Amino acid sequence: MAQHWGENLELKISMLPESPGCYLMKDAEGTIIYVGKAVNLKNRVRSYFRGNEHTPKVAAMIAHIADFDILLCETNLEALCLECNLIKEHKPYYNILLKDDKHYPYLRLDLREPFPRLTLARRMQRDGARYFGPYIGATAVKQIIDAVREVFPLRTCRMAFPLKKPVRPCINYDIGKCLAPCAGKCTEAEYWDMMDGVLSFLQGDYDLVLDKLNEQMTKAAERMEYEKAAVWRDKIRDVQGIMERQIAIRTDRSEQDIIALAQDGVDAMAQVVYVRGGRMLGGDHFLLEREGGEDPGEVLMGFLTQYYSAGTLIPRHVLVQTLPEGAAEQVEQWLRQEKGQAVTLVTPRRGEKHDLVLLAAKNAEDALLKRNAKEQIRQERTQGAAAQLGRLLGMDRYPRRIEGYDISNTQGVLSVGSMVVFIDGVPAKKEYRKFRIKTVEGANDFASIREVLGRRFAHGLREREERAAEGLPAAGGRFSDLPDLVLIDGGPQQLRFAREALEELGVRDLAMFGLAERLEEIWLPDREEPLVLDHSTPELQLVQRVRDEAHRCAITHHRALRDAAFTHSQLEDIPGIGPARRKALLKHFGSLKAIRAATEEQLLEVRGMTKSAAAAVAAWAEKG
Repeated sequence: MAQHWGENLELKISMLPESPGCYLMKDAEGTIIYVGKAVNLKNRVRSYFRGNEHTPKVAAMIAHIADFDILLCETNLEALCLECNLIKEHKPYYNILLKDDKHYPYLRLDLREPFPRLTLARRMQRDGARYFGPYIGATAVKQIIDAVREVFPLRTCRMAFPLKKPVRPCINYDIGKCLAPCAGKCTEAEYWDMMDGVLSFLQGDYDLVLDKLNEQMTKAAERMEYEKAAVWRDKIRDVQGIMERQIAIRTDRSEQDIIALAQDGVDAMAQVVYVRGGRMLGGDHFLLEREGGEDPGEVLMGFLTQYYSAGTLIPRHVLVQTLPEGAAEQVEQWLRQEKGQAVTLVTPRRGEKHDLVLLAAKNAEDALLKRNAKEQIRQERTQGAAAQLGRLLGMDRYPRRIEGYDISNTQGVLSVGSMVVFIDGVPAKKEYRKFRIKTVEGANDFASIREVLGRRFAHGLREREERAAEGLPAAGGRFSDLPDLVLIDGGPQQLRFAREALEELGVRDLAMFGLAERLEEIWLPDREEPLVLDHSTPELQLVQRVRDEAHRCAITHHRALRDAAFTHSQLEDIPGIGPARRKALLKHFGSLKAIRAATEEQLLEVRGMTKSAAAAVAAWAEKG
């Protein structure tokens, strides 16, 4: 039986046009949850509401659709461009979203300048300059710039040419590192002759640079200047190291990106391999969450358009593992439009280029396997450890929220308490709270922990009542989200005082335990003997992390208060004497002793002082 989507939605579905365009799916709150494009909006959008066979991700999205909008376009290419812009603007939950914020460096050369200079750029901008890369790490870029400047004396200054009149050249000219166009030592034509060699080097032709570096090393050795020869030798090694890191492949000397995908039924990993000047520079992988069960061609098309619309350098050639049927020409047109130059996009099925795609796919599978292994380890150390800890403590539910408490003071002075929170085994630092001990005098950790627990749960219970009266969920206030498990830093005595504080408030079914630091013993309220866990178990390591975090938080707060107390000025205790007057008094008299000895008439000579303020200072001085 067909599902009825409501009068408004059914009307929109019935009136869908047979036109290219984009559609924006919305949830009940009006939030855009998915943006898609279609050659025929009527067929594509209806398929969501009339079909029954959907992938898990699409089925989950459909369950949240409450409305949709459409935007008509003239052509498929226009729809693709619009889709890219809408995804960047709205970042819908069910679209492919690249969350990797790494920006590999490029070399930038602005050939529009009369005397171009070579610079490092973190992002590629559409500013008319030439970009080379990306390179894996800024160190490699700096080595390349240094190697280039040893052979080609490019300017490094930021002067804006043409200059009104020549200036004195800097030291780089004297040591042969610059042609000094600023001083008129070279013409623009001479500088551009040198630039031809620079461009050849950046496009992968290292022979000229290596020949010149070897020549300099040989000449230095012949003059028996062995230290200089060693410097040239090291520079040669830098260039050769750059060459060795770029694995040679059997292809033309073009720039290519090779893009492939690996999926595991849940998530997907896209791999991009960079080829520049016929050499493989390296690659990078991108996790695509919830895309493990989707069509590989659709996933790669969504990834490719997002990846290149984010300001990434578009190469002359793109090899992609697969694309939806008929999509290659459309995406190629879009790439050409984005780059402003010719771009070829192919999905090779055989030969050398197919081997390169298989290599990228192998890297994608490896990256996905490693990510899943790391995720499994993280799961074992966090949620898995929390679940196992709950079982060991005899809990009948999973301890989602664990709170840890500790006390810190110096011989009973400035006592403070800390509350740290771990949710699903991970620190939730926004939930941390700090307490100044108010009712306990001296170094009494037992009474202090009782006060802290009492105040925390009194606040929490009161907030829950207030939120319930307002029709709000229990969680959401500063203290209203109560813990499933409480850790007390200490042994059975600290645990007893903490339990008494909760029982006074009527909280009797909360799981709690103490951790004695010396032997890492776990003490339970109704058990005479402690639990001793293997130190290698994830559950004990989780407990230790909670305890250590509570300890760190308490000590940090105590030290901050202690430092503030040590720097407290006696003048701060005088009513009506604020920061400006304190500063003026100290500047005028030079010391507290001189201020104490001053008369009211002398105090009134200080800038900003009034009769009442001078009287307050005089009264303070009389008290000694």
